[in-house]
Amino acid sequence: MTYLATYDPTTYAQLARVLPHLFKGVFEEPSKAVNTRRPVAAGFAVDVHEDDTAYTLVGNLPGFSKDDIKVEIDGNQVNIRAENATDSVKPQADTTAPTSDPSKSSQEVLARVLRNERYSGAFARGFSLPIEIDDSQSKAKYENGVLTLTLPKKPQASAKRLAIV
Repeated sequence: MTYLATYDPTTYAQLARVLPHLFKGVFEEPSKAVNTRRPVAAGFAVDVHEDDTAYTLVGNLPGFSKDDIKVEIDGNQVNIRAENATDSVKPQADTTAPTSDPSKSSQEVLARVLRNERYSGAFARGFSLPIEIDDSQSKAKYENGVLTLTLPKKPQASAKRLAIV
């Protein structure tokens, strides 16, 4: 007995359209890939510790200065934002290579960027802690790329029982 097999070219046409794009960019070097820079990073590594009197947040923020970091406390909300920009490539003098434009001096020749992997942009993290923070007693320390926040807990009013007269 002979079975009749039908050929439907539309099933393979979809595969033929998708297949070339399936591995696009996988085997390229990162510097040649399109749009390798991220405008905003979601966050950074943070450890949160609690004791009876305070919370301690320790976060890694290498490459920032103290002026780049902003910490805001509102009730039990803690928001940390750090923003920097990598140094742009400075013009380099190339006195050996003649310039094609006589109006440009050799001091205006820009260096060609071969790879740009350092992140520039903003990091942001927000935390909602179980108890309100005493912002007047809070302390922040930034040393060797590590931000340490000491956030004392606000004393909670204890429940008071009223006597009925």
